[in-house]
Amino acid sequence: MRIGFIPGVLGVLCTALSAHAQESDSVRNVALPEVVVAETYQQLQNKKIALTLEVADRDFLRKHFTGNFMQAMENIPGVQAMDIGSGFSKPMIRGMGFNRVAVLENGIKQEGQQWGADHGLELDAFNVDAVSVMKGPASLLYGSDAMGGVIDISPVQVPAENMLFGDVTLLGKSVNETFGASLMLGIKKNAWYTKLRYSEQLFGDYRIPADTIIYLTQKIPVRGRRLKNTAGWERNINFFTQYQKKGYKSNYAVSNVFQKTGFFPGAHGIPDVSRLEDDGDSRNIELPYSKVNHLKVTTHQQYVWEKFILSGDMGYQNNHREEWSAFHTHYGSQPLPQTNPDKELGFNLNTFSFSAIGRLIGSSFWEYRMGWDSQFQRNTISGYSFLLPEYERFTTGVSWLTTYRPDNVLAVSGGIRYDYGRIYVFAHDDPYLATYLQEQGYSDEQVESYRWNSRRVNRSFGDYSLSLGVVWTPSVLHQLKVNIGRSFRLPGANELASNGVHHGTFRHEQGDATLSSEQGWQMDASYQLKYGRLSLYVSPFVNWFSNYIFLRPTGEWSVLPHTGQIYRYTQTEALFAGTEAGAEVRISSAFSYRISGEYVYTYNCDEHIPLSFSPPATLHNTLTWQKKRYMLYAEWQNIARQNRVDRNEDRTPGTNLFHIGGSLDLPVAGNKVEITLTVRNILNTRYYNHLSFYRKVEIPEPGRNFQLLIKVPFKKRFK
Repeated sequence: MRIGFIPGVLGVLCTALSAHAQESDSVRNVALPEVVVAETYQQLQNKKIALTLEVADRDFLRKHFTGNFMQAMENIPGVQAMDIGSGFSKPMIRGMGFNRVAVLENGIKQEGQQWGADHGLELDAFNVDAVSVMKGPASLLYGSDAMGGVIDISPVQVPAENMLFGDVTLLGKSVNETFGASLMLGIKKNAWYTKLRYSEQLFGDYRIPADTIIYLTQKIPVRGRRLKNTAGWERNINFFTQYQKKGYKSNYAVSNVFQKTGFFPGAHGIPDVSRLEDDGDSRNIELPYSKVNHLKVTTHQQYVWEKFILSGDMGYQNNHREEWSAFHTHYGSQPLPQTNPDKELGFNLNTFSFSAIGRLIGSSFWEYRMGWDSQFQRNTISGYSFLLPEYERFTTGVSWLTTYRPDNVLAVSGGIRYDYGRIYVFAHDDPYLATYLQEQGYSDEQVESYRWNSRRVNRSFGDYSLSLGVVWTPSVLHQLKVNIGRSFRLPGANELASNGVHHGTFRHEQGDATLSSEQGWQMDASYQLKYGRLSLYVSPFVNWFSNYIFLRPTGEWSVLPHTGQIYRYTQTEALFAGTEAGAEVRISSAFSYRISGEYVYTYNCDEHIPLSFSPPATLHNTLTWQKKRYMLYAEWQNIARQNRVDRNEDRTPGTNLFHIGGSLDLPVAGNKVEITLTVRNILNTRYYNHLSFYRKVEIPEPGRNFQLLIKVPFKKRFK
């Protein structure tokens, strides 16, 4: 679904605003003094949650904004971005990614094709005001897909006064000639609050500090140091409205994100030098490319009584992803499709989500939280190739959490959760492959084994998680957290039933229908100290899994042409351990220095080797000068080499990167115009991201990048 132009969007806004009633918002006016005067939002949240919690506020997001949501988040220690080349990324927390990290927006988990290393998040980076990152096992509160952590995009902050407001944001980047723009309009009138945002980004082929790359000993030229066919565009629209009066609050949100981006021809399928000839256009999108549309409709309902709060969330999502590549077949009998002959793969995922939470404040010491959530998914496929079958998936779970808080110093919480899941995978066979294998002289048994891309799977799972945590805040100087828990994850459809060539990872991937749910025990701790001009923190963790699911090279040679060996999803005993640490000192009223680092250790206990996609140790040193309306910073980022790799995984050398940036707030007509200029990778250093989609083909990360962000807010108060 494509979205219309800005004038049409403005018309929709005017229509929506005219329908709102005009009631007094007394609840918000009463709550504000407690939040603003007593403690910061982050301090309050940290006292409530035993897990390690990081809050990225508006200033943090402004400083690190790139137009890519996850690239901003990776500046938080313990959070990594798995890049997929053209400005898109997917999240990892402490070395766990894919279906082990839940991303929430408006209380609903973002559901797409997150199992693939080459599939990014379909979110509008311009529409994010604050983010809470919960590190560690969160299955108890958020279900199976949160055993590695949660990234929660916080709800918008509603103005206290009645007003018409908005902003215009412009973004420019030199590395791929990005031009981005976003327009937001909103109104707060008594009990009603409404906001509409429209955003676009257009970008060309991005530059790298290299003339050639090497893949499978073959030298591949990079013409003009630009990766051909990595251009693309993104178009997003978001609508949000909320009504709040007395104890009742409800909101409704509709969003649509559309992305289209090219694949570098040298990194899709078999590299072919002839496909890399310069076409003279750095902004066109040719085959191969991908496009994805994510539609999301959500609602949140809440009612507050004297000692009981009842809330519920409902959501519908449609994630439609397609990969297009010129029709090619390894089997002479496979005909050219009559419709959409170049559509290689198509996935259409529909998700319905429901949840309800009841919070009972039993006394001034005790609080109880009861939760229920359920989700139904239906995935259909299309295209002339096969990777993931059609499937239906249903999950539901109930949870109980009790918190004892005798004073503002100590909080003890514990709970348990049980989940049930059922998955039905549809069978799918390939008669063209069967004919090809027969012609190659394979036995009838081998032909029958391979002709089924996917066999029917009908399985159910049940598992539990539990947690016990302590938060001790003896004074404003110290805070200690310890959390111990058991978590689990139900296997995904790809892990149970995938079977085919995944061009995004250059291998033949096979699922295993006999896999059981992933189970593990985890310990997480953190300590924070704030003393005068010094603040520091340290957060160690240990995770042990009895049956961690991962892709294992089997040593078996695939009979599919041009595929190499088979990688099969299997389970193993595994260990994750590591820490994040940091310190900040305020040198003077204007200068501050911050150092932060992270380290993750992974170990396959059965085979005595590391696990794949283990992030390297990283260290950030940042010197900041800030005075009134001005801010300048310089950063040295040290990325250690990664030699602890899985079989058939490339080692990655370390590097040192230098970045600078600054911001200026200009008062104009009673508003504050925000201007931010950053320069990333000042020295144009050639380096590799160990987690990158393009690491396998020796493609370095983007080169020097100048970025300019201008935000022009406006508002008009009225009674």
